[in-house]
Amino acid sequence: MRLRAGLTLEEAAPRLDTSRTSLNRIELGEYRASVHLIRSMMDLYDCYVEGLLDEAREALKQPWYPQYNKNDMGYVGLEDEAVLVRTFCGLNLPGLVQTERYIRALFEGCPHLMPSPTKIEEQVAVRLFRQRRLRDTDNPLEMVAFVDEAALHREVGGTDVMREQLKHMVEAAALSSVTLQVLPYGCGAHGAMNGGFTLLSFSDFPEMLYAEYATGSLHIESKEQIQLARQLLDLLRSRALSPADSVAFIEHVSTEFDER
Repeated sequence: MRLRAGLTLEEAAPRLDTSRTSLNRIELGEYRASVHLIRSMMDLYDCYVEGLLDEAREALKQPWYPQYNKNDMGYVGLEDEAVLVRTFCGLNLPGLVQTERYIRALFEGCPHLMPSPTKIEEQVAVRLFRQRRLRDTDNPLEMVAFVDEAALHREVGGTDVMREQLKHMVEAAALSSVTLQVLPYGCGAHGAMNGGFTLLSFSDFPEMLYAEYATGSLHIESKEQIQLARQLLDLLRSRALSPADSVAFIEHVSTEFDER
């Protein structure tokens, strides 16, 4: 709009009562613009855009997750905007299909990250809230998850918790939004054995590659790296059991916990 109006940043900023730096960051999407500023822009640039003010109001709404003061390494905000999540979970089960007891047992096993019961409850609440989008018809989220067999056998929280967890995964796999595929021990070596990663797809933005490590996380926008991640997901799909066979496999592992 500014360029069509024939104005430079230096010319437009003072006429909008803002700085050149702030205006530049708003144009780059790094800062959100107030409704007042956008109205002033449309007046200055002599360009009215239908619905833009409503979009600005929506963008300025506070998202749900900051209230939990969660150190999520920047992931929850990304997932909240995504429409498709494709992930290899490493030695974890997919967070979006974890039960409350399984989640709590995971966090209780990480006292260096979860210093208090309050922090654990905040983490549990956030993860359970995230799961709602798998069933949300207004703002749905689709998940494709590749699960290593080792994660199915790892006894997190005890046999009762694992039995409940695996049965919950079978139920979740029946949702149209959820695809689970198991990588059994017999599939041999594969390119994701070094750790988990998640590829997030959005309706209006380029894909984002996200990976956590022990003390932090990486947010990767490189087209080359994202292309490699897609290829790796295709490789995992070819090595993994089919969705139907994966559900049967999870049910089988669940019976092992029944027998303990």
